[in-house]
Amino acid sequence: MISHGKRRTHFIDLEGDENVGPNRKNQRMTLNGALCAQPHSNQSLGPSSSQGQIPSAQVARDAWRETNEEFDVIDLSQDNDEGSGWVLLGAINDKIVGIRYYTGVATPGEAVLVRREPSNPYDRNAIRINNVQGTQIGHINRLLAGKLAPFLDQRSIVIEATLAGEKGAFDCPIYMKIYGPGERDIRDALEDRLKESRVPLKKQGIAAPKRPKKTVPLPNQRSKTGYLGSSQGGSSNQSVPAPLPELGLQHFMENSERFRPRDVEKLVQEWGVGEAALSKMPMAEQPEKLKSTLLPYQRQGLAWMLEKENPKLPTPDSNEVAQLWKRHPQRRDIFQNIATSFSTSTPPVLAAGGILADDMGLGKTLQVISLILQGEPGTTLIIAPVSVMSNWAQQMERHIKEEHSLKVLTYHGAGRKCMLPKDFQAYDVVITTYGMLSTGLFPGGAKTPLSTPTEDGIFAMNWARVVLDEGHIIRNANTKSAVAATALVAKSKWVLTGTPIVNNMKDLYSMLRYLGVTGGLERMDIFNAILTRPLSLGNEAAEKILQSIMRTLCLRRKKDMKFVDLKLPEVMEFIHRIAFRNDEKEKYEAIEAEAKGIKRTITEGRVVKGVNAYPHLLEVLLRLRQVCCHWKLCGARVTDILALLESDEAVALTKENRAALQVLLQLSIDNHEECSICLEELHNPIITACKHAFGQECIERTIELQHKCPMCRAELKDKDCLVYAAVGQDAEDADIDVNTKSSKTEALMSILKASRKDPLSKVVIFSQWTSFLNIIQAQLEEANMKYTRIDGAMSVPKRDAAMTALDQDPECRIMLASLAVCSVGLNLVAADTVILADSWWSPAIEDQAVDRVNRLGQTRPVSVWRLVMEGSIEERVLDIQTEKRKLVSKAFQETVKGVKEKTTRMGDILKLIG
Repeated sequence: MISHGKRRTHFIDLEGDENVGPNRKNQRMTLNGALCAQPHSNQSLGPSSSQGQIPSAQVARDAWRETNEEFDVIDLSQDNDEGSGWVLLGAINDKIVGIRYYTGVATPGEAVLVRREPSNPYDRNAIRINNVQGTQIGHINRLLAGKLAPFLDQRSIVIEATLAGEKGAFDCPIYMKIYGPGERDIRDALEDRLKESRVPLKKQGIAAPKRPKKTVPLPNQRSKTGYLGSSQGGSSNQSVPAPLPELGLQHFMENSERFRPRDVEKLVQEWGVGEAALSKMPMAEQPEKLKSTLLPYQRQGLAWMLEKENPKLPTPDSNEVAQLWKRHPQRRDIFQNIATSFSTSTPPVLAAGGILADDMGLGKTLQVISLILQGEPGTTLIIAPVSVMSNWAQQMERHIKEEHSLKVLTYHGAGRKCMLPKDFQAYDVVITTYGMLSTGLFPGGAKTPLSTPTEDGIFAMNWARVVLDEGHIIRNANTKSAVAATALVAKSKWVLTGTPIVNNMKDLYSMLRYLGVTGGLERMDIFNAILTRPLSLGNEAAEKILQSIMRTLCLRRKKDMKFVDLKLPEVMEFIHRIAFRNDEKEKYEAIEAEAKGIKRTITEGRVVKGVNAYPHLLEVLLRLRQVCCHWKLCGARVTDILALLESDEAVALTKENRAALQVLLQLSIDNHEECSICLEELHNPIITACKHAFGQECIERTIELQHKCPMCRAELKDKDCLVYAAVGQDAEDADIDVNTKSSKTEALMSILKASRKDPLSKVVIFSQWTSFLNIIQAQLEEANMKYTRIDGAMSVPKRDAAMTALDQDPECRIMLASLAVCSVGLNLVAADTVILADSWWSPAIEDQAVDRVNRLGQTRPVSVWRLVMEGSIEERVLDIQTEKRKLVSKAFQETVKGVKEKTTRMGDILKLIG
């Protein structure tokens, strides 16, 4: 069945396919995944190529080079009520012709790829059918192809197809679903054209079922506020609250809501390998060369990793499934993939390695060190963020017996020497960074990768194993880091991450591709058609496939599992609700009324696709969130500037318009918007003359390929149509009055004062805005509280100094921390209290930040305070976080009965407004 959404994006997939991903803005249709007709090759109607396994490195490299033609990949995974997505128009039963040239196995129900082939010398309307490995099976018959080709060339329709019967001598049945735009007027016109062209669509049984909507309830107890008196007894012009008596932490605990955010995952049963089964996993022997004693669950992890480095296909007399491959029930010499139904007589390649997704602080590093000591001999390559790179060498020195110490090379920096494979082989471990990895394959910022193996450097080597630390960094398969990691050649590959799924199911796709999974799911369009869209609709078959993948390739243990028994102190999490003062409430309600007006404009369709309204919606959304922290963060409103951009069309890049576009781009940055091409948070943000924000690398590559905006199809001749962010004008770091106080800062200071009654307590305060940290910092100085600080603008030595101050200086009891920076690679067990001053969209980022304090080595009970303004947008952010937690749980646990929801970015925004 099909679902709709207001997301549309057009982006380049490194398999040579062009993916369509989300336009969070106005035509908010996500179109990634269903198998779409697309230009693919210059191959004629003649014989197909032979069948065979293609190494993942070669696939990634060759696909990146396949840039002279355009491709579409459509993801129809959004909810029916999310707006103008793509909807199922009907289905076509037909036959593939030219099948006599295909020597591979064709299985009924097998997912296939539909590819437009305009350069075919025998038929310019040719539509080719490939199997999931890209091997040609045949073509759609000439008459039907002639009817469909114009619609495909105009990108009016999308086709998803499966084989519908047994392969004959000359043809094979095929079943094709035809999708069209969700906008009613456009769809009606399209259906009229399809009828005029006599496209044989059948509509029986294609209606998407209505699905119940539920939300996971938060605890019912909701205290008005722990910050008493902040809205009492003052006039509407009051700007500074009356002094409050100092209160103890017990007061705040009693007047705050106990919050257990991760209990959402416990509302459902374990997916496959539940806690009981995990506790009974076999254990490896304690490594003799290891100085430290492994905990029982770590020995189980080591045994699992040793097994996964040597995967085995099912034997002829076995009915087992290995990485979705099984023996065909009738022909035991044939292997069949249970996800895609693709069959082959050539033994498929299994991925060696896996995803170690233990909770942060459970010792993933130590388990990998043990694997290096116990596993296959050879040189291990470890890729880590710069901030934690040195930690690997330190941990090896700390945990390995001196007489068995490993020879370790840190391969980083401008002074590194040119190294050949024989040079790397002299070391047991080579440690490098994601930046070095990308530079090695894309030297000098090249747009296309080098051919591998290279003559020297990282890509010249066949590694014993490759380990990605903080492996969720590659969750976007289209980034250079992900492409480079996939291109590495190794006997086994590993991903270490506490958050294997950060935002959506596509995060998992990139990891599967890096690992080298075969059978079809290593292709984005197949992955979306088999998993992403069906999972959003609660498809049981898709859930079983996901369950099988997770059982096979992922090991995830959590701190609260009884058999893990870390003996960590208790963690208490609280939502501390704060009432607005009257003057603050007036400001908030004024902006909220404006936001609701814009929402009505969009939802009632009073502007075309919301094009004009969206920039204003972004602006008021940002202001709503900022006024909850401190009204001074709002600064000057930019409504008049945005009015310059009212037109739907591209604007002339005058000096005035450039400044206006930079303001609009800054709003996207401050709202943590995604790049519409790669679906990640904006990287090197840039905006087009047609007012769409992208990551620089993504849009520049798209311009090279098609010279059109992937959002609105406006012409973009070259890079001169792009406007960069204003230098030195980051809204977060705007010069604001840091001495004024707000209800939230007063509440925060009260909690700090209460915590200081314990002379050993230390606090980390997280915020996503450095400007808010500036305000808090000024108030700490006024109160003579010694603090340290860490944010993205600091150098590595300054970060290290800040860490040392928190850890070793008894007088330094507070750290101000940028949430984005501190979610990766830091150990903050010197603190025992976390204050989340504002809420982040992704709960995984907050959880990682909290886990920097609540991890192995923590000896004191940990308190986590979420400061939330009562009756505000911040409360609705918590609801969206709850929904995102359910998505992550879905990968490891069964879905809650009746809950089959999926949200889009635009959907999230409209929910936030209320």
